[in-house]
Amino acid sequence: MTTDSQTEPESEFEEYADLGATTSDAMEIAETSMDRVRELVPDETLGDRIRQKAVHATGDPEFQHLIRFSGSEEAAAVRAGARAVRDERPVVTDITMVKAGITGRGHDCPVRKAIGNGAELAAETGMTRTAASVLELDSEGVYDGAIAVVGNAPTAALALADCIENGTRPAVVVGTPVGFVKAAESRKRLRAVADEHGVPVITNVGRRGGSGLAAGLTNELIHVASDAREGTLDLAGGD
Repeated sequence: MTTDSQTEPESEFEEYADLGATTSDAMEIAETSMDRVRELVPDETLGDRIRQKAVHATGDPEFQHLIRFSGSEEAAAVRAGARAVRDERPVVTDITMVKAGITGRGHDCPVRKAIGNGAELAAETGMTRTAASVLELDSEGVYDGAIAVVGNAPTAALALADCIENGTRPAVVVGTPVGFVKAAESRKRLRAVADEHGVPVITNVGRRGGSGLAAGLTNELIHVASDAREGTLDLAGGD
């Protein structure tokens, strides 16, 4: 038996697609969840939208204070990411889990993962598979103009920072690698290299992070792009 909630048009659920909302009941849960987040996090700027998504993804209101943006204007990185979504630039994740978390709605960007590439380079050099994967794709020009997302591996973030230092220019980087070894350091290096070379970056400080957070922040860039497409905000400047 088919219920009304099972036959709702998909377009009604695009706003909460990354939260898994595909029925009326799920939509209500997603809306209530985000309403509670907005009670804890300001809702005034594009930067606030990223902080809200971080809090929702982690379940931790304090995470809003850990988000960092490159450059002097935090909204610039969000707008750059949304413009890349609008322009259907590739989304390139470090691992499969991050790729799986990217919503398939509201955009036409090809989404691919780095892991699985660079096996020979990893074997020859002894570097991690994720670092080798990033370097392999970079040698093919994949990261130029792309939405580069690192949600798990600090070594992937460090490799991406090296690529940027050597001339690669992603449209935006979302970097939230997690862990006790090199995670915070890798994000710090990403921010430093990004500021030096003018690459927009959204990241966080501390040991925490992870695939779910990276996917959530990327999905928010997709939502911002959708809002711009509908005319509710201007990606040229201002929040």
